[in-house]
Amino acid sequence: MTSIPEWIIEHPETTGVFQELGLDTSCAGKSLQYVCHHHGLSPQAVLARLHQVIGRQ
Repeated sequence: MTSIPEWIIEHPETTGVFQELGLDTSCAGKSLQYVCHHHGLSPQAVLARLHQVIGRQ
């Protein structure tokens, strides 16, 4: 999995998802999986939400 900043660079429309979930958008370059686990979130669920926002099913 890539980092949150990489998601935002590639897909700026995902910024709102990270804000809704209370995830730091800089996250010091840590992987999305690491940040999700650290915040008690399912990486798979967050990834599914991101894909929904960018139009991938």
